[in-house]
Amino acid sequence: MKRSFALVSLMLISFNGHAGLNKWVDAEGKVHYSDTPPPEVKTQSVRNISGKGQAEAPTSYSQKTIAEREADLKKAKLEKEDAAQKRAREDANAEIKKRNCEAARNNERAIEEGSRITSYDEKGERIYLDDDARAQRLEEARKAIAANCN
Repeated sequence: MKRSFALVSLMLISFNGHAGLNKWVDAEGKVHYSDTPPPEVKTQSVRNISGKGQAEAPTSYSQKTIAEREADLKKAKLEKEDAAQKRAREDANAEIKKRNCEAARNNERAIEEGSRITSYDEKGERIYLDDDARAQRLEEARKAIAANCN
């Protein structure tokens, strides 16, 4: 008798496992969970985590074949490699731009210091820059700074 009572009790308890679960917040802000929604309160249905009573997958859903999965993996790998190469090119360009900026700033500083600047002509002879040539070189250095420095 005790065994049959325990068996019937367990069967009745298991029926409650399929009941839907509702969540609501009362006027005081407390969250409540119940299988029956309270009257005049907006409820939210909670996901069934037991896996029982869930519908089958839709017929339009079809699992990908191994070949399709491999193609997707190869495509993702190629995209990652392309992104890495692009990032490497951008880093190299940024480094070049940084070096050019530094060289342009050093050139501008040297021209502005006021010491005599020498240059070499086509014959290889040393010539000294006059004020106009110096102003032109200073303008070129400032353009290089504007182009290479942020």
